[in-house]
Amino acid sequence: MSTPTAHGSIRRRLLLSLLASAAVLAVVVYFVVQSVARQTAQESQDNVLVASALSILDSARFVNGQVNVDLPYSALSMLDSISEERVFYAIRLENEFLSGYPDLPRTNPAPGGRPVYLSAPFLGEEVRIAAVRRPVSTDGGQSYIQVSVAQTLSGQKQALARISRTSLGIGGGFFLLSVLIAAIIARSTIHPLDRLTASVSRRGPKDLRPVAAPVPSEMVPLVASLNSFMRRLHRSLLRSEDFIAEAAHRVRTPLAIVRTKAEIVQRKTDDPDTRAALKEMIHAIDDSSRTAGQLLDHAMVTFRLDHLANERISLLRLIQDAVERLRPMSELKDIGMEVTGTADATIQGDPILLQNALHNLLDNAVKYAPPGSDVAVALALGDDVAVVTVADNGLGFPEAELGQLAQRFSRGSNAQSVVGSGLGLTIVKEVTEAHGGHMRISNNPGGGACVSLHFPLS
Repeated sequence: MSTPTAHGSIRRRLLLSLLASAAVLAVVVYFVVQSVARQTAQESQDNVLVASALSILDSARFVNGQVNVDLPYSALSMLDSISEERVFYAIRLENEFLSGYPDLPRTNPAPGGRPVYLSAPFLGEEVRIAAVRRPVSTDGGQSYIQVSVAQTLSGQKQALARISRTSLGIGGGFFLLSVLIAAIIARSTIHPLDRLTASVSRRGPKDLRPVAAPVPSEMVPLVASLNSFMRRLHRSLLRSEDFIAEAAHRVRTPLAIVRTKAEIVQRKTDDPDTRAALKEMIHAIDDSSRTAGQLLDHAMVTFRLDHLANERISLLRLIQDAVERLRPMSELKDIGMEVTGTADATIQGDPILLQNALHNLLDNAVKYAPPGSDVAVALALGDDVAVVTVADNGLGFPEAELGQLAQRFSRGSNAQSVVGSGLGLTIVKEVTEAHGGHMRISNNPGGGACVSLHFPLS
């Protein structure tokens, strides 16, 4: 059987797609958290700087021709309470420096008195500056007083580094959670396909019923195509089986007529060569007739395997009936048939198929057993299993061919002179396996063949 060439995996492809999406989202989450944290920290620091600058600006007074600024303690202490940062300030009246750090970078005034922010280096450190201004009345008219407050950014950078680590952990945790969710999603998405595969693979080789289980809408065309293929295959097999059965049936009647005519001619002729030729012809006719009969049996078995009956069957009674049906044939060859084991066993199955299997098994034993010998039929009970054993004193099976004898048209190399088709053990094996059992082929220690059928008890 040819195995289809695998080209990738849907589950792996889906999982990789989900993981790639999760990785992108994790990176986005990381940068979003970083941006929000940075913006929040910046706004918080700017608000405190503006509040400090406004507090200083509110303390400015123009008295006796000069500007007095009573620097309030709270103006700079509110910055110290946030973090251990250095704080700088500068107070200017127009372009005149009044107090603070004269080298603190200046900012251009904003229209409407809005605060102005600036990040710049100062004294070897990066600082954030907030500047506000307000008009004051002086002797020379209206002037503007501007207050700038600056704070170093080392503490903020440390806080942002902690936030960065936290956001990295959040992103990593989000990715790990996404991996788990992606695995669950991939498994649940592929589950209907796995269920369909398991449903089809559990079927026997003869089970060609359409798949009726509900499937996702994307799989409906696939299942419909599969069902259509199985319907076509089923019709083709039925036509083949019907043809074999019809051909076997039509061949058996002419063969029987030809055999009868050959026997009549054989009895009337006195020519040894003619009698020998007729004997060979009768042997060939018997072989063809038996083959046609077993082809018919096999076609019937194959058909019933698809529509297996389910009845409670007494195995002991079935064996006794099969033995009685073959007793006339065994008595013609002076072969004794005895059933041992009085304990009955009940199994579930198709009585017609089981009867056919036992008939083929017993027929083989009678056919290969030498005249005057015995065929032993035994029924034994084990743990949840019933074992039917048929043993004879005939040729036995070639040890090297035990694994091939149940194949269609396969016969032992030591049985070529005996009429046979090579289908008897095939029918027995297929019927036994259809009932949940198995067949074992072996040889008796004292010579002869031994076949045992193991059936589960109901």
